[in-house]
Amino acid sequence: MDHSGHGMTMDLPPFTLGRGLQWSADPFFLVACLVGLALYAWGVVRLRRRGDSWSAGRTVSYVAGVLSVMLVMCTGLNDYGMVMFSVHMVQHMVISMLSPILILLGAPITLALRAMPPAARGRKGPRELLLALLHSRYMRIITHPAFTIPLFIASLYALYFTPIFDFLMGSKTGHIAMMVHFLAVGVVFFWPIIGVDPGPHRPGYLMRMLELFAGMPFHAFFGIALMMASEPMVETFKNPPASLGIEALSDQNAAGGIAWAFSEIPSVLVLIALLFQWYGSEQRQAKRKDRAADRDGDKELEAYNAYLASLNARGN
Repeated sequence: MDHSGHGMTMDLPPFTLGRGLQWSADPFFLVACLVGLALYAWGVVRLRRRGDSWSAGRTVSYVAGVLSVMLVMCTGLNDYGMVMFSVHMVQHMVISMLSPILILLGAPITLALRAMPPAARGRKGPRELLLALLHSRYMRIITHPAFTIPLFIASLYALYFTPIFDFLMGSKTGHIAMMVHFLAVGVVFFWPIIGVDPGPHRPGYLMRMLELFAGMPFHAFFGIALMMASEPMVETFKNPPASLGIEALSDQNAAGGIAWAFSEIPSVLVLIALLFQWYGSEQRQAKRKDRAADRDGDKELEAYNAYLASLNARGN
């Protein structure tokens, strides 16, 4: 028996970690991830050839972020995620809350702006178009907390507790669109909070922490709602294949537990990264003040020497 639009066998054997991690690539995500890695590598190589440095930590973070997308979309997790709520929830949590953080810490936009050559005078090339997009009204809207926080919350409740989820799960295109949506929502939510790249909104560090804590509790509430439900709430997962040997309600409870527990992971990751960024910012500011003080001190010394010289001239 095939899942409509997926051509995927429904009679999967019971889930094990080994089966979940077997290679089973979704062509769309495989190509997208490989292109993303290739472009990033091109940028790093271009900078190095020019004699510029690029942080190894950023490279590692970006590569880990892209590989985490491949982990959930190009393995057996993607097959089991079509019929098991718990496995689908692992996919959702990773691609919306772990992958975006790692990708953003890799600063891909900064790398692109540094690596791409500027266009000839009076013309617009890829670099100019990217800068125009970063400064556009559209980007200001979609990265504003008044937009990102409600979108982050609605992506859970409006999707899973309405027929939209079942509709999207009914076709391969719908499923891909949903996963792309999860990744995009994670990126726009975490970008103003943790992003190293330039962006329209860059609030202070305390404000960023408040933005983080404004969104995260809703993930925990969503998980608790699934754990406490007395009947299956999502049509797609109401009748799991007998070959899996699972019961729909216990699988839904497990999905809720995953959603509840996973909300802690990005919170801790983001807080650690924010504290490091804050410390680095304070250090840079202190150095700037020291340099300014040194310059002022030199000016005072020069003025005093000039004053002494003028006194000496008068005495003579």
